[in-house]
Amino acid sequence: MKFSFTLLATVMSLGGAWASNVIDLTPDNFHDIVGKGKPALVEFFAPWCGHCKNLAPVYEQLADAFAHAKDKVVIAKVDADGVGKPLGQEFGVTGFPTLKWFSADGSEPESYDGGRDLDALAGFITQKAGVKSNIRPPPPPAYKALDIHNFDEVALDASKDVLVTFTAPWCGHCKRMKPFYEEAALVFAPESDCVLANVDADAQVNRPLAERYGVGSFPTIKFFPKGNKEDPELYEGERTAEAFVEYMNSKCGTKRSPKGGLNDEAGRIPEFDTLAERFFDAAGSVRQEIFQDASTLAATVGGAAKQYLKVMEKVVNGSEEYLEKESKRLASILAKRTLSSAKLDEIKIKANILSAFRAVEEKADTIVREAAEL
Repeated sequence: MKFSFTLLATVMSLGGAWASNVIDLTPDNFHDIVGKGKPALVEFFAPWCGHCKNLAPVYEQLADAFAHAKDKVVIAKVDADGVGKPLGQEFGVTGFPTLKWFSADGSEPESYDGGRDLDALAGFITQKAGVKSNIRPPPPPAYKALDIHNFDEVALDASKDVLVTFTAPWCGHCKRMKPFYEEAALVFAPESDCVLANVDADAQVNRPLAERYGVGSFPTIKFFPKGNKEDPELYEGERTAEAFVEYMNSKCGTKRSPKGGLNDEAGRIPEFDTLAERFFDAAGSVRQEIFQDASTLAATVGGAAKQYLKVMEKVVNGSEEYLEKESKRLASILAKRTLSSAKLDEIKIKANILSAFRAVEEKADTIVREAAEL
């Protein structure tokens, strides 16, 4: 559950009705709590600071996530522009919010420069203190999470087309974009050579990546094509799932639908669409000749061309109802979506190729109907 800073402040003002798990530190109690046998994450904040206000509800959630381990780790905060100003000076705080990790033995604190989202903060505490939070881990994102350690391996892989969003956890535009980017990444999950990825460019460890690619604002989106990894292309399109899918289709040569699976163009071959129209309009020996022509052409094209031949062969052998029956059968399978992505893609291509023949059939029906109305 997420709370706004305004709501948090309002509830806390109602006679202490809000029981916060964040410990308030002042010069009077700081050294009695911090460095006394338990490690501590301390936020130095200022009440007027916008970034502090954005962090406040997340920090409350963080303390709640470790409330079961109060005997092992401390989550605390200091008003470093008010009563706690001497503490801010003592620990060299020059901006807000500043987060510092204090070890259990009272040694020199370590500045926290990671992401300010709940998962990043909780992961940091778990790493440093060995204490697990009570946060149920979310499912991994469909897009590839990159950092300084694996960026070159993925984004600069010469065999892959890669779209990379450089974001910051606190960025409002990034938050609004995230679900749409996730949706597009799910669409392209079956495409191993067409990758959607993300970098937390605000994390200290990833700052070199942000500098390398001239990231000056968030989100910055860049496309790293197979043939030109040295000069990635700036993405300036809309930040919707449909726009991302359309863009990646144009760059990768794929035929993905924003709704998932393949679109209605997948598998279609213009030359064979033309043959399908000629085939449908013909009869008898002429159909057989077109079938032979298609067989010859298929030997040089391969792939989906075999499905065109299969349809023609069924019709040549007298199965005139094949188009309608098979189209309905495949449509039913696609609607249920109970098969693997690879199998659904295979069936969608078959359905698309059938539609090349049925489109001719529907066109003929329209002509007959219009003629009857004259």
